[in-house]
Amino acid sequence: MTTQIPEVNKNSTLYDRDYYLWLETTVKLLREHRFDKLDINNLVEELEGLAKADRRELRNRLTVLLEHLLKLGHWEEERQSCTRGWKNTIREQRRQIKLLVNDSPSLKPFLLEIFAECYTNAREDAGEKTGLPIENFPEQCPFTLEEALDLDYLPVFE
Repeated sequence: MTTQIPEVNKNSTLYDRDYYLWLETTVKLLREHRFDKLDINNLVEELEGLAKADRRELRNRLTVLLEHLLKLGHWEEERQSCTRGWKNTIREQRRQIKLLVNDSPSLKPFLLEIFAECYTNAREDAGEKTGLPIENFPEQCPFTLEEALDLDYLPVFE
């Protein structure tokens, strides 16, 4: 498929009218080194958005991981019937976090930066989703980031 390149003054409005065509056009212009024709403002916004999306995904995945580690370690009434599902979720979140960090190693320090915040959110989510008092879950995270990401680590049952 050949992409017709819109005129410069039309390219900036193309972003709002047809995002996919704007992407195709931008890629074509970049490959052809026709930088003067690029819609720079929207291109910069998109690149910033990609960086934010990766950080947001890491934050979400780490929160879900910590929530399920908490449930596995502290929700005794449901442990027998839910352990397999929780372990599957734990494994998948670890796998996806690893993939994100392998693709962008500079994101690894971000995990440590958000660890405490994600734990607080995971603790609140675990309390809400289990119906247990939040006090049933430790105020301070009972495991390190390294343990949480370790494929073989599971919390010790109380």
